[in-house]
Amino acid sequence: METFLLLGANLGDRVTTMGRAVELIAQQVGKIIRQSSLYETAPWGVTEQPSYLNQVLLVKTALAPQPLLEHTQAIEYELGRVRLDKWGARLIDIDILYYEQQAIRTETLSIPHPYLHLRRFTLMPLMEIAPHYRHPVLQKTTQELLNECPDTSDVAIFNF
Repeated sequence: METFLLLGANLGDRVTTMGRAVELIAQQVGKIIRQSSLYETAPWGVTEQPSYLNQVLLVKTALAPQPLLEHTQAIEYELGRVRLDKWGARLIDIDILYYEQQAIRTETLSIPHPYLHLRRFTLMPLMEIAPHYRHPVLQKTTQELLNECPDTSDVAIFNF
């Protein structure tokens, strides 16, 4: 199965943490088929915090959606993630954006990600690797979602 994951970090050594997250995903979740550039992005939701690095991965996985969530949360924990505030600063965040063309809503899991179409920091890296991918609920491509996105926050390819 193919899944798109969004990685984000805005505390500590962001580049190293993001790299380690990619390694752990490759080891524990599945084969990375594509990965976007790293993007430096303005915080969203809670804006009084450091800027983020974000990246989108396309991963081929044998994991079903719930075990996929459990694995990504275990990777977050291994890398030092502590869940305190919604949209607060974090060492690492791994969100499931899409899982095949499935729409899933449970108490613990929402796929496609419910804020995907509202966030430039998600759509810009997704656009780099999957501009024609169609949102299974909204029935719009990444390009169309980005064109209609109300978010105007800064998102730029990160220069090391």
